[in-house]
Amino acid sequence: MIIESRETSKNFFTGKKFYRGLLCDDVDRPSIVHRSFSLKHISLKTPIVKRNPTLEELYEDALRFDEDTYLIRGGALVTRSGVKTGRSPLDKRIVRESGEAEEADIWWGAEAMPHYPMDSIGFKMNRERAIDYLNLQKRVYIVDAWAGWDKNLRLKVRVICTRPYHALFMKNMLVEATEEELKDWTDAFVIYNAGSFPSNKYTNSMTSSTSIAINFKTQEMVILGSEYAGEMKKGIFTIMNYYMPKHGHLSLHSSCNVGLDDPERSDVTLFFGLSGTGKTSLSADPKRGLIGDDEHVWTKDGIFNIEGGCYAKCLNLSRVNEPDIFNAIRYGAILENVNFDTLSREPDFTDKTITENTRCSYPISHISGAIIPCLSRHPRNIIFLTCDGLGIFPAVAKLSKEQALYYFVSGFTSKVAGTEIGIKEPVPVFSSCFGEPFIVWHPLKYAELFKEKLAEHGECSVWLISTGWVGQPYGPAHHKRIPIQYSRTIIDAIHSGALKKEMGLDKGSRVGCFGLEVPGSIPGVPKCYFNPREMWENTASYDIEEKKLGVQFKENFKRFGDYNNQDLVETIKSGGPA
Repeated sequence: MIIESRETSKNFFTGKKFYRGLLCDDVDRPSIVHRSFSLKHISLKTPIVKRNPTLEELYEDALRFDEDTYLIRGGALVTRSGVKTGRSPLDKRIVRESGEAEEADIWWGAEAMPHYPMDSIGFKMNRERAIDYLNLQKRVYIVDAWAGWDKNLRLKVRVICTRPYHALFMKNMLVEATEEELKDWTDAFVIYNAGSFPSNKYTNSMTSSTSIAINFKTQEMVILGSEYAGEMKKGIFTIMNYYMPKHGHLSLHSSCNVGLDDPERSDVTLFFGLSGTGKTSLSADPKRGLIGDDEHVWTKDGIFNIEGGCYAKCLNLSRVNEPDIFNAIRYGAILENVNFDTLSREPDFTDKTITENTRCSYPISHISGAIIPCLSRHPRNIIFLTCDGLGIFPAVAKLSKEQALYYFVSGFTSKVAGTEIGIKEPVPVFSSCFGEPFIVWHPLKYAELFKEKLAEHGECSVWLISTGWVGQPYGPAHHKRIPIQYSRTIIDAIHSGALKKEMGLDKGSRVGCFGLEVPGSIPGVPKCYFNPREMWENTASYDIEEKKLGVQFKENFKRFGDYNNQDLVETIKSGGPA
């Protein structure tokens, strides 16, 4: 076996490939053996193991060995994730062993939770299947890096994979470790990505050829039957969602930015929302510094980003509407399932023939206003983004503390096309903490921590912004979402303080059975967007649909009634619809 470190010898290309003067058609460059290198629970027999390869090496290998990877104009790579072009939440498993400490921490009982249990025997069989597949490959890539920018709370991660694209993705999405830190990389959480190889559906707890399995006791994750890179990313988030609350810190499915005009950098905003709500797009603001676009932790010291990069949706991406993301797609970025012109090598962001869930991974340093290290103070504003496919909610509302807890726990939105397998149009859904597929504890555990944070930082304002449909629900005759420029104008008004001045019954009003406080006006946004009932052709139909939605909220909240803190349950419930 050759185990490559970063200290590799130079190689030169002149016509065919030459290495140290030897003519070769298909060889890997010679390298210095990293003798202190060890693997946890695994004996790799793969001929070539590349540990923490450079960006240049991954580009080279991707173009040489991966037939689905190409170089496009601007220097980014474009590749395909195979059959799976989105996450497979129904195939996610967590190992459950009776009597173990981890079992008591996990919320197993709810029907909607995708944390289906599996036994340790089934997990071991999946792991051995993954290792056998890895050992059959000619080369394997290992990425050792951190999850988290806070040096006191970050998690060691080791990713073992076979595709250069997966290694490059995780190199982007994790936080780079120093050479000194890499000398001792024991006790890392290991991800075995054998996604090109299916699981055995007859294995205990399996129902298909795809398996995303996590074992908190052994600190391992196994991926079989899916090459979609997002499974690794969200696997890490699930892991952090277990460990952070265990130590009293609130993990968040949110983006975060900070005002650049504030010398103390105290103008911090958190954006909560599921994929497709605009979390990445709206937090990438040229007037503000980006802390991160998707996953954070709120500690006693402030906010830290879990990730080292961003994973943005690309469908209909344009330089005009999302300039920061558009400009981030260059050397070092990798486009996933995006079609391109084979002659001009220009990506076509309007093409959705492969999937609507086209994506791009890039280092956060590609964003010109990124704040590195990705740390901030406590938030001044919190924004809940909802892609309301029913056309019920106003474009913006200010929430009371009780409403903030209620909407945090409820996490109402609509899953949009392409985010998960089988989603073709917006589907209304309640996703606790705006990230139910990734939380591990009971949702009210996170709500309890959220309540403590809001009480501790009383000046923090919480807002609900709809980026969904207006006038009537999504349908064949009505596909108009709230224009992104209106959402940006609303957020600008929040940051300037102008929106706060427009709140209150003397200027705005409280609308509908949800009792949401809306503003009187915002320059640049039509007033009708603050009262969607006025935009429906039949207001009686709106009233009926609003009440139906209120009933759905109440039914959803019944899932949380068994929490051991009933005072908290009643407090949160008081923020719901009448």
